[in-house]
Amino acid sequence: MALNSDTILFAVLGDPVSHSLGPLMHNTAFSELGYNGAYLAFRVKDIDKAVVGIKAFGIKGTSITIPHKVSVMDFLDELDDTAEKSGAVNTIVNRKDVLTGYNSDGLGAVKALFERTTIKDKNVVILGAGGAARAIGFAIISEGGRVTVINRTPAKGEQLAKDLGADFQPISKLNKTECHILINTTPVGMFPGIDAMPVRKQDLDKTMVVMDIVYNPLKTRLLRAAEN
Repeated sequence: MALNSDTILFAVLGDPVSHSLGPLMHNTAFSELGYNGAYLAFRVKDIDKAVVGIKAFGIKGTSITIPHKVSVMDFLDELDDTAEKSGAVNTIVNRKDVLTGYNSDGLGAVKALFERTTIKDKNVVILGAGGAARAIGFAIISEGGRVTVINRTPAKGEQLAKDLGADFQPISKLNKTECHILINTTPVGMFPGIDAMPVRKQDLDKTMVVMDIVYNPLKTRLLRAAEN
């Protein structure tokens, strides 16, 4: 890939960000297409300053990951309908210095679930209360599912449940919560902490469909336990 003054820049912003496979996937695609683009990963703590940098460096597209999916919204020029309703952003498009936030987390999760199960009238437990949990919870409810948020920090989990019109339970009540679909939206089990699991093995049963939005590793300890 030849980089020059005409190379179009893209990026992923997060903290941590070393686990991201975004640069590998996007740069491979650019190479295959013969597209003069480069996708870079930046570990960012101050998302407000980073957004200023998007305009300053002319970065055309940006992926947003943990922990900035909600906080970044305050610094954008526009939000699309899905991002506004779900209350989180995972993608920014820069059109002539107008930054528009989008969210594909919910759509991606719903499409993946539809390959294995239905959602309407199912009891869906979402582990976590960050930006991804917010977007996925909104999408599940839009498809007719019933959401329960489970989070280690009660205040944050209760707030998300209130925003979604969903239920909240502490992690200790998971095995007493009726669950058809379990979705992990936390970073527990993500590289390099691949031996960690957000729930206990005894919290799983053979009737559940289990989804983990962690993709590095592709098969987390949670997914292996669910498979077993």
